[in-house]
Amino acid sequence: MRATRVLSAALLTLGLAAAPAAADSSPSPSASADGKAPTQAGTSFRTAAEMDQGQTATASASTGDYLYWSFPADTGQRPTVKATVKLPDTHAAQTWQLDVYDGLRRHQSCQYGAATRTAEQGTATVELACVLRTVRAWSEPWANDPLPGTYYVRLTVLNLGSADLGLPVRAEVRADSKDIGGAAAVDGSLGKPLVPGIAVKSDAQKDGSKSAELSAIEPDDGWSSHWWSSRWVWTAVGGVLAALAGIGGYALTRGRGRPAYVPPGA
Repeated sequence: MRATRVLSAALLTLGLAAAPAAADSSPSPSASADGKAPTQAGTSFRTAAEMDQGQTATASASTGDYLYWSFPADTGQRPTVKATVKLPDTHAAQTWQLDVYDGLRRHQSCQYGAATRTAEQGTATVELACVLRTVRAWSEPWANDPLPGTYYVRLTVLNLGSADLGLPVRAEVRADSKDIGGAAAVDGSLGKPLVPGIAVKSDAQKDGSKSAELSAIEPDDGWSSHWWSSRWVWTAVGGVLAALAGIGGYALTRGRGRPAYVPPGA
């Protein structure tokens, strides 16, 4: 009877521990409507057009321009950036490239996806894609791991004949993320996300100045606190299962009391 009560309490604890896991696996809030997406691109990192994840940013430009956008990516997300370039009716072969940089403007390699493609003569559109590595909450200074903060997208053409220089093109860029969760959690976190102006803002808070300007771009539900992940849930579940295994092993090996062949006085 005692073992039954302990087993019931353990199962109740398992149910309470599994509840946060269900909440953690729920989809994140959707980005704002495409009506608020930028309709032009920047020409450098400093002037990159800000967009939210889930938005489709557009821009009309000339062949040979460098086009820049920026979007926020938080801990545990695996961003995917896609770009579509609509080319003029008549053009020579062109090679387009999609590059992604983190908040420190370090180039981030793609896990997979065609980040460089050649549009043959007469091709109407060229589509590019780059799936980044999972954003980590913390990294060694010498590493090139993606960290939470602002990410920059650069779209440009690599080889261009003089006859095609300045021809009108139209670009569409979209960034989405898959939530990896506790599988990518690490023991550590950044003090602040890597976004433009964060150092200036920190200094301004110390001396009371209000002149600092910080990029308004951030996830819809704010930056994560970095201390909670689904690893806590699975750790609790593992502990409960270990306790249940111990209770079951004890119930199977403790026997049925005093053996019948042992004399009473022994």
